[in-house]
Amino acid sequence: MSTPPTINLTRYRLIRNGVFVWLTLVVLGAFSFGGYLLNIPKINILEHTARNLYFHVPMWFTMMAATGVSAYHSFRVLQTGDYVRDIRARAAAMMAVVFGLLGLLTGIVWARFTWYVSADIWWNFDPKQSMAAVQVLIYGAYFVLRSGIEDTRKQARIAAVYNLFAFVTVPFLLYVLPRQLESLHPGADGNPAFSDITHPVMRLVFYPAIIGFIGLFWVLYTQRVRLALLQRRVDHDDDLL
Repeated sequence: MSTPPTINLTRYRLIRNGVFVWLTLVVLGAFSFGGYLLNIPKINILEHTARNLYFHVPMWFTMMAATGVSAYHSFRVLQTGDYVRDIRARAAAMMAVVFGLLGLLTGIVWARFTWYVSADIWWNFDPKQSMAAVQVLIYGAYFVLRSGIEDTRKQARIAAVYNLFAFVTVPFLLYVLPRQLESLHPGADGNPAFSDITHPVMRLVFYPAIIGFIGLFWVLYTQRVRLALLQRRVDHDDDLL
């Protein structure tokens, strides 16, 4: 029976603590000292809801990073048949769904209080919103597929193939297609890019926010992988793949 790899706890704790400190500074930069030292001017329509840029957009960057990690490990599953790679692919895909849902939630709230406040609606099937929702559903289907296959080896390989297909759709659904359609989102057909309507000072918080949330993904992803490896060890199931 093979021994599953272990997580370097010292490195994990060091990075985890660093990520929490980093994100704390991001939040402070967005709402606390950012209100004095990094104060942004009033932006037409968005006003100070523009601060949601520090949270909404990084969620999608983080989701894309998670799908990339998941796809890489699925590719390695097909190459090696290593069950640890399957665990990593599954954990990263789960985090992709979580951050995708957070991206949808922050987007819905943002749209409600900027575009639809007079109409009192929360969802208007804007192309970018709809395609983002489809993307999350595609990754949700990955877990439905896994749950329908009992054989562990078969489950890992079929899920890996589907996961690679899902990853291919990411740039098209989250970036390419929405930019070709009429949308209220910045950067869509006929609309200026977000960089054209936001103040440059916002980048001092925006870019660190992206790094921070990707770091948070790594922390949560590593936790889930560690828990799964410990569960396999308890079940004495290490040689399944």
